[in-house]
Amino acid sequence: MSIFNVLSLIGGLALFLFGMNYMGSSLERLGGGKFESILERMTNSRIKGVLLGAAVTGVIQSSSAVTVMAVGFVNSGIMDLHQVIGIIMGANVGTTVTAWLLSLTGIKGGTLFLQLLKPSSFTPVLAVIGLVMYMFTKSDKKKNIGSILIGFSVLMYGMEAMSGAVAPLKDVPEFTGVLTKFSNPLLGVLAGMVLTAVIQSSSASVGILQALSVTGSINVASAFPIILGQNIGTCITAIIAAVGTNKNAKRTAVVHLTFNIIGVALAMILFYGANAIFDLPIVQSTANGATIATIHTLFNLFATVVLFPFGKQLEKLACFIIPDKHDDKKEELIDERFLMSPSFALDKVKESCDQMGELAEKNVNLCLDFVRVYSHTKDDEISSNEKRLDKYEDELETYLVKISSMNLNIDDSVKLSKLNHAIGNFERIGDYGANILKLKRRMHNSGIHFSDDANRELEIMSRAVRDITHKAVVAFETDDSQLASEIEPLEQVVDNLKEELRARHAKRLQAGECSVENGMLFFDIINSLERIADHCSNLAVCVIELSNRSYQTHSYLKAIKNKNNEDFFEMFEKDLMKYKI
Repeated sequence: MSIFNVLSLIGGLALFLFGMNYMGSSLERLGGGKFESILERMTNSRIKGVLLGAAVTGVIQSSSAVTVMAVGFVNSGIMDLHQVIGIIMGANVGTTVTAWLLSLTGIKGGTLFLQLLKPSSFTPVLAVIGLVMYMFTKSDKKKNIGSILIGFSVLMYGMEAMSGAVAPLKDVPEFTGVLTKFSNPLLGVLAGMVLTAVIQSSSASVGILQALSVTGSINVASAFPIILGQNIGTCITAIIAAVGTNKNAKRTAVVHLTFNIIGVALAMILFYGANAIFDLPIVQSTANGATIATIHTLFNLFATVVLFPFGKQLEKLACFIIPDKHDDKKEELIDERFLMSPSFALDKVKESCDQMGELAEKNVNLCLDFVRVYSHTKDDEISSNEKRLDKYEDELETYLVKISSMNLNIDDSVKLSKLNHAIGNFERIGDYGANILKLKRRMHNSGIHFSDDANRELEIMSRAVRDITHKAVVAFETDDSQLASEIEPLEQVVDNLKEELRARHAKRLQAGECSVENGMLFFDIINSLERIADHCSNLAVCVIELSNRSYQTHSYLKAIKNKNNEDFFEMFEKDLMKYKI
C-alpha cells in the first residue's frame, strides 16, 4: 500500500464523514423541527416511542441526534424518563438504515439492473441534480433537497474512495494479522467502542468497517464483536450531552448506555455459546458490506425485542445509578440541546413565549382587580409572576441570540424576529400592571382615595385594557391576523379615554375636589393603562406584519388609520360606544 493509497484513504474518510454530517443536517433543516415535534407529541406509549424513534432516526440518519434530543426533552421537563426509553430503543434500530445504503457500494454483477444499483452509477446524476437545485432555485425547501442529494453523493464518493484505497491491503499479511486479533471478543468490542467514541457516530464507524471489508480479510468472527462495540461507543454522545443537566436527563444517558451494554452482553453469550456448541460455519466466513449491515441490524432488533418488556427495570436501574439529591439542578426553561435543530428550538421558544403572554395577562388582570379598592391578598402571587416574567425575558432573549448566530432559513428568521419583538412587549405589559398595583398600594398606605367618578372612569378604562390585553395574547398564540386587526382601533379608544380622563380629573383638581398628590397618582395609573395598550398594539403589528414577512410599524399604522379605511373606523366607533364614559 503506497503513500497515495493512504492519502486516498484519508481523503475518502473526510468526504465520508462530511457527507454524512451534511446530509443529516440538511434532512433536519428540511424537516424544520417537525421530526422532534412528532417525537414530543406521540410518545404516550413505549411501542409508539420505538416506532417513532426508528422512523425519525432512519430519516435524519443519526441516532446520536435523536438521543441527544431525548436528553434535552427530559432536561426541559417536556418528557418523563419512561417516555424516552422507547425512543432510545427505536433510535438504535433506525440507525441501521445507513449501513444498508452503504452496502450498495459492494454490489457486483454484470447485468444492467445490478449496475444501476451501484452508487457509482447513479450518484453522479444525484450530485448534478442536487447542485442545480441548490444553486439555481430560490425555494428553501428545494435548496435543502439539493443539499441532501449533494451530501449523499459526497458520502458515497467517500465510501468508494475508502474502499478503493484499502483494496491493496488484501495482499498485505500484516494487515490480515491485525484484523484476526479482533476475533478476540474483548479486543473487538474495545476496538469498536474506541472508534465510534472518537468519531461519535455508529453509522460512520460501521461504514468504515464496510469499506475495510472490500479487502476480503474481515470475517464474521472479527466483524461481530467490533459491531457490538460500536453500539456501546455511540453512547458517548448522549453521555457528553448529559453533562450539566438534571438527574432525569443524566438517567436518560444511563438508560442508553445500559441498554446497549446489556444487549451486547446477551448477544455475545448467545452467539459465542451457540458457536461453542454447534461450531457455526458462518463464523469463519468472509464478511462483506451486506453481511456487516445484516449483523448490525439483527443485533439492534435482538436487543430491542429482548429488552423491550424490561423498560421499567431499565428505568429503575438508571435511578439506582443516578440517585435523587436535594441539590439537584432545576429543569431549564428551554434546553440548549435543542439548538442542534434551530426550527425546533424556535418552536420551543414560541411555546415559552405563549406561556409568558398568558402570565402577563394574568398579572394585568390581578392588578386591575384592585383599581377601585386595594387588597394585599394577591401581592405575593403578583410578585412571583413578575419575577417569572423577568426570568422568561432573560432566558428567552439569551436563547434567541444563540439561535440568531445559526444558519436560518427565511421562515425561521421571520419566527425569530417575531419572538424577539414579543418577549419585550410581554415583559413590559407585566411591568405596567405591577406598577398600577404599586400605585394603589401607596394610596392605601397613605389613606388616599379617589372620588366615585374617578373610580368609575378608571373601571371603564380598565375593562378596555383587559379586553385589548386578552386579544393581543390570543392573537399572538394563534397567529390570528384577523383578531390582531381588532387591536389597533381599541388602542385608539384607550388613547382617547386617557385624554378624556385627564381632562375630567384636571377639572376636579381645579374645583378642589381632590389634592395635587391625588391627581398625580391618578395620572400615573391612566398612563400605565395606556402604556399596556401601546404594547398590545406592538404585538398586533408584530403578528400582522411578520405574517407578511415585514416589520414596518410606522407604515402599517399610517396605512391602517387612513381616513379611507372603513373597517378601522367601524371597529373604532363600535369600541368607542362600548367603553363610553
